[in-house]
Amino acid sequence: MTSPSTSTTTPFKHSFERRLEEVKLSKTDLNAVIMDYLISEGYPSAAQKFASEANIKPTSAVDSIEERVAIREAIYQGDIKSAIESINDLNPTLLENDDSLHFALLRLQLVELIRTCGAESAEDATPAMNFATEELAPRAPTNPEFLEDLERTMMLLIFERKDLPPQIAALLEPKLRKDVAQRVNEALLKEQGEKTKARLFDLVHLRAWSEQKARETRKDLPEHMGFGLELMHNNGNGNGNGKSHIGPTHSNGEVEAMVA
Repeated sequence: MTSPSTSTTTPFKHSFERRLEEVKLSKTDLNAVIMDYLISEGYPSAAQKFASEANIKPTSAVDSIEERVAIREAIYQGDIKSAIESINDLNPTLLENDDSLHFALLRLQLVELIRTCGAESAEDATPAMNFATEELAPRAPTNPEFLEDLERTMMLLIFERKDLPPQIAALLEPKLRKDVAQRVNEALLKEQGEKTKARLFDLVHLRAWSEQKARETRKDLPEHMGFGLELMHNNGNGNGNGKSHIGPTHSNGEVEAMVA
């Protein structure tokens, strides 16, 4: 009886994929893109580890990552007062010179106060009202957008949570914290002379645009093309396969959100 043999057929690869494999990437350029991403997005441990494994000299911006991360985490947790104090400690003139960012932070602080003493809570809404009167009301008349944002935020005290219009209810969603944290991160990076957005995002946008244009002109491409953003660094560090994953990975869904 003849035992079945294991197939050794080479999986089919599209001609575009074969040409892509022939492209030789500059290791120096790739390392720079990875380090830029880790610094911009705030991954201090990963940045230090990658710099060591890739044998590259960390930039001065690495030292400030932990401070930016602490500010970001405070905003994510809704501790806006602490975040503002940390921003002022790190850069005393940033909020003084950026009225829009300062107002966005104060408005988010108001949202957090309302969250704890809203219409459905037994807690007194006086702290939120006093904060709006003292911190936001004097600033609102200086900019029509400030006034509109304040009016929309105060609507959180008028309606019960279950009756809030969708655009008002959205103020209580985590996205507002995330958006403000991103603005703060970009402002701090700009003040430090760094790029406000990682170059990786520009490359992802360019990659998506190129594929779109190629398909519009009916170029011969594979039916599906992944972004391949699992960053693997072949550094022979003795872990068995010489590959070390550096930094976060992104699913295709997350990458699609980058280019939306």
